[in-house]
Amino acid sequence: MESLLYPLKFKPLFKDKIWGGDKIQTRLGINYGELPNCGEMWSLSGVEDNETVVENGFLAENNLNEVLEIYMGDLIGERNYERFGNEFPILIKVIDANDKLSIQVHPDDKLAQERGLGNGKTEMWYVMDADNDAEIIDGFSKDITPEYYQKALEVGKLTSCMNIEKPQNGDVFFIPAGRVHALGKGLLIAEIQQTSDTTYRIYDYDRTDSNGNTRELHTQEALAAIDFSATKEPKTNYEYKKNTTVELANCPYFTTNMIALDNPLKKDFTDLDSFVIYFCVEGICAVRTLDTIVPIRAGECVLVPAVATTVEIFPEKDAKVLEIYIETPENMEYQSKIHDNDIFVSFDVEATE
Repeated sequence: MESLLYPLKFKPLFKDKIWGGDKIQTRLGINYGELPNCGEMWSLSGVEDNETVVENGFLAENNLNEVLEIYMGDLIGERNYERFGNEFPILIKVIDANDKLSIQVHPDDKLAQERGLGNGKTEMWYVMDADNDAEIIDGFSKDITPEYYQKALEVGKLTSCMNIEKPQNGDVFFIPAGRVHALGKGLLIAEIQQTSDTTYRIYDYDRTDSNGNTRELHTQEALAAIDFSATKEPKTNYEYKKNTTVELANCPYFTTNMIALDNPLKKDFTDLDSFVIYFCVEGICAVRTLDTIVPIRAGECVLVPAVATTVEIFPEKDAKVLEIYIETPENMEYQSKIHDNDIFVSFDVEATE
């Protein structure tokens, strides 16, 4: 099977949201059809009934979980397959917040499974584009009690006890399950999360849809999920470096690195028992592995199978990609190897799409 696998690119799914806008089309140049408010683009998904479909190679038209069922550990890594089975464990999105999103919280695995909801949801955000006045709600500004929270919610003062951040392009926010959070207006976000579509909506600013209906709230369900402690380090601090791997997040559900490129790089994944996702957040680049080259531009990603031991990345001028994989307990200290190299390959992105 190893010789048959290759880096996979997928057809995205587009979601109409009451708070969505048009930046996926106007900023990223990705056509989402006739949706009035495209709030989300699911670039890579194994969520049941929302699986993305392969668009390149002989596996084209198969969805992600169908490919996983066939190739199992060769696709995602043996330990990952033992852990997650035939459900791909990570969901990759681009979110266009043209208005405030609801204030919400996600359960952790334990609570979600107790309630028959599958996985919990830990996630992270990379800010692709932020308006000058954009805001993010990221947890509480101080330790509070459930009683204090309920009273603030009851009288419409919940935001008064929330931690408000002013995001800028390139900022990173790690949102563990249990943290109350929300995106504000004017944000284009790359989101990496556990495969789960479980959200408890706490407050939605009394919004109504085109028919005058408010969206469902999950006030009581959310109580057991919420971490009521203050957010200590809301924004992830990282050192920006070119042509090297910089870690942004490392948790049991995903590791995410930033790679800013203006020269080609070669990566060695011989000791990593995991798939690797390259998610382009700026510019254009090409990923070469398993005798196949796949071009990606901002908003697009490519899934590199676990059987691939080396990967080469070629930027067109400057590019930024997020590198995502799952580390097993046996290799949580693993650091992928990077080799500066002299490989300069000319490629025509339009011709290879």
